[in-house]
Amino acid sequence: MDAFAQSESAISPIDMLLSRASVSPRLLAEPGPSDAQIGLILDAALRAPDHGNLKPARFIVIRGEACQRFGALAVQALHQREPDPPAALIEKFRSWPRTVPVIIAVAATVRAGHKIPEIEQILSAGAAAMNILNAAHALGFAAMWVTGPNAYDPVVLRALGLGESDKLVGYVGIGTPINAVRPTPRKLDRQTFVSEW
Repeated sequence: MDAFAQSESAISPIDMLLSRASVSPRLLAEPGPSDAQIGLILDAALRAPDHGNLKPARFIVIRGEACQRFGALAVQALHQREPDPPAALIEKFRSWPRTVPVIIAVAATVRAGHKIPEIEQILSAGAAAMNILNAAHALGFAAMWVTGPNAYDPVVLRALGLGESDKLVGYVGIGTPINAVRPTPRKLDRQTFVSEW
């Protein structure tokens, strides 16, 4: 089914939010979002809360041949961190970018010493990543926000074009789920996490 057609179904916005579920990048396949859909997803990301209107969020779209290069970069960084990594770990780092149609790296360009605290600048980029997840879901795709060592490795960050003050908040992999997505039932008792003051 066309992702745009899915997004125009009768589902309410709150039901859409409650039905979103993370799908492992290993379970995502083509087709990924089109150029126009990526544009919509990024427009939604730019609507994230932004104290001081600093626009700290930055997005690096990785797709097509770039996914192969990113896998090679991840393995290169792994070898620099670990002199003799296990073969299974090498393959994991090399293969996951190859299976995901689109990866969006989300970073915060932090202005140190600004009156807006650094944590708020980073949280703004985190909110942008969440908007990416929700927009992808609204368009009929599945996605997952991942971090891991390559979200913090300076070799990877410099290769992605990020500067010394930039903080990567994670990678969002987006594609079509291989299997039907069934949200995991939330067995959490809301009252455990909520208090009134």
